[in-house]
Amino acid sequence: MRVIRVDASTATILLTEAPAPKVRDRQTGEIAKDAVSGEALMTIGVVYIDEGESSLIQVTIPESGVTDGLTVGAPVSLPGLVARPWQSVFNGRERHGIAYRATAVMPGALQMAQAG
Repeated sequence: MRVIRVDASTATILLTEAPAPKVRDRQTGEIAKDAVSGEALMTIGVVYIDEGESSLIQVTIPESGVTDGLTVGAPVSLPGLVARPWQSVFNGRERHGIAYRATAVMPGALQMAQAG
């Protein structure tokens, strides 16, 4: 499916969940790896606030893209943020959603504070 670049230049993004390994198989505990590089993947939780609306989203990041200085509740930036719609059938039920991925997560500045 198509990958959609997300313009987060006017958004405020706050870290809500610290980076944790992305689990591919919950039964075995296998960690997900990037299909191209083979690098381990991590997930973070963020609240994405833009134009008066907010969403809680999970973002996947390569392990090497997790930088020092991250604090839950603090603003972060997500360079290379993209959204990828997905759909699948599991146990006869159709599921769909949007998967988010970024090249890194790093401490960032509050965009709304700069605009005000």
